[in-house]
Amino acid sequence: MTDNTYKLFVRAMSNKTRLDIIKYLSSNGSRNVSQICRDLRFEQSRVSHNLKCLIDCGFVEVKRKGKQRIYSLNKETILPMVKLMDKHIKKYQAHLYKCGVLKR
Repeated sequence: MTDNTYKLFVRAMSNKTRLDIIKYLSSNGSRNVSQICRDLRFEQSRVSHNLKCLIDCGFVEVKRKGKQRIYSLNKETILPMVKLMDKHIKKYQAHLYKCGVLKR
């Protein structure tokens, strides 16, 4: 893996809309696009565009249920990583806010 691959991974996650979708699916489990739009108060085109990126990058999985497409976080890699990030943030939240480098 190259440095660029890491940068692309972090970039995929650091976009505000994509991060909101990731956090939402982590907390709420599988959802269809209408539920995501309603609960996050985002337009459907915005959610669909960012879901495509998350699917292409392997962050989100999609399954068909009748006419609906149901979206969920990748249970093998992304969901455990988000839970680990939550644990880290809970423990080191004050440190993150104090970091002078991040404030720039």
